[in-house]
Amino acid sequence: MEIIVETRPGKLRGLLEDGVAVFRGVPYAAPPFGELRFRAPEPPPPWEGVRDALANGPTAAKRGYRPPLDEILAEVAIPGEDCLNLNLWTPGLDGRRPVMVWIHGGSNRNGSNAVPLYDGSAFARDGVVMVAINYRLGVEGWASFPDAPDNRGLLDQIAALTWVRENIEAFGGDPDNVTVFGESAGAIDLGVLLGIPAARRLLNRAIIQSGGPAAGHRAAVRKATGQIARRLGVPATAAAFAGVDQERLLDAQAAVMSRSGLAGGPELGPVIDGELVAGPPEENVDPEVEVLIGHTTEEYRLWFVPTGGVDRMGPLMARVAMLKMGVKGRVWRGYKALYQGAKPGEVFGLVLTDRLVRLANRRLAEGRPIGRTWLYEFAWRSPERDLGAAHAMEIPFVFDALAMPESRWMVGENPPQGLADEMHAAWVRFATTGEPGWPAWNPSTRPTMVFDAESAVVEDNRAEVHALWV
Repeated sequence: MEIIVETRPGKLRGLLEDGVAVFRGVPYAAPPFGELRFRAPEPPPPWEGVRDALANGPTAAKRGYRPPLDEILAEVAIPGEDCLNLNLWTPGLDGRRPVMVWIHGGSNRNGSNAVPLYDGSAFARDGVVMVAINYRLGVEGWASFPDAPDNRGLLDQIAALTWVRENIEAFGGDPDNVTVFGESAGAIDLGVLLGIPAARRLLNRAIIQSGGPAAGHRAAVRKATGQIARRLGVPATAAAFAGVDQERLLDAQAAVMSRSGLAGGPELGPVIDGELVAGPPEENVDPEVEVLIGHTTEEYRLWFVPTGGVDRMGPLMARVAMLKMGVKGRVWRGYKALYQGAKPGEVFGLVLTDRLVRLANRRLAEGRPIGRTWLYEFAWRSPERDLGAAHAMEIPFVFDALAMPESRWMVGENPPQGLADEMHAAWVRFATTGEPGWPAWNPSTRPTMVFDAESAVVEDNRAEVHALWV
């Protein structure tokens, strides 16, 4: 059954699927190509008649995940220039329901709203209008040029939230009750958005999964941009890059970024530009916004286990890596004592997880007003590929998507549906009421919800780990 909704740019045709109205490939900004390439997003051109919103729209330009991650993380690539689009699921066009907006992860170089796991049907089933957005990736969205605005990916995300503010009421959503949630790079971007007034006015709550507010220095991103420019043989300017074939640009980007991320090397992502991002984002998170923030217990296993890195890292290599990170020897010794029998690579991975995510989450909670922050940890261990409680493991549980084939690539054949029921309900509850179902963070008991086959609220979670870093 077809459903037609009128938005500001024009009418859209969606479909009713199992009682949920679905609109896919909805443009929230003009295609960022031609004169608009490497520019801030412009509003979508209006159209006459009824525009079909029946299929996923084009995805941002990218390469697929490198092996072996390509066998674990679902990825979709759809060609086309109209990549600044969103998908939307709603239980009905009447009323004013809570709204959730999903910002996907993928190191700001991968991912899209077309990934099957990001289907919002379960949220709509439970009374939420859910939106999943695309934004520019890699060089297109995050390289830094002297003749173009920085943080174009963030500007895209703000444009998508603006579209939600202006149009969501036509889909039965409440523009004054918007929760934005994101994972990995999407969580990092979201953390930065919480310090940008133009973005903060467009949301009420935030769920930050395995990431947090962080932005690099412009000089570092300019350096990575320069390396890509040298590969291409062109000046490091937006004008020069705009004349480069998209495939050549992706090839050069892939070559330069092959060592980025946890392995070190150049990065592309949010940058402190003195304008949109005025300063360190972790210091500028709006104290009034309600934040649910958490991580998986063994984030590192997604990168270290499938590649064999855990087994290759011996004690000396792990210790040298610690020193390069500025980790004190007593921290290393303390972790070895806490995790007796663990391989050196596993101990290093746990240190890395805690340093980059757990400690950052706790610092964020400690620096905010009491009663505005909730912490969680995802501890369920998948038997698939020995991934354990790896990075991104919580996503199919949050989306109540365990039945999807793509989820089995990570969670295996018999994941606990009860855990999905529990996590999904907590996310819906938080978006609806601002209360996920356990006590807010406070400096006395420091409560954390630990999601597992048997979930529980733990006071002063892993206090022995935090004590090592003091």
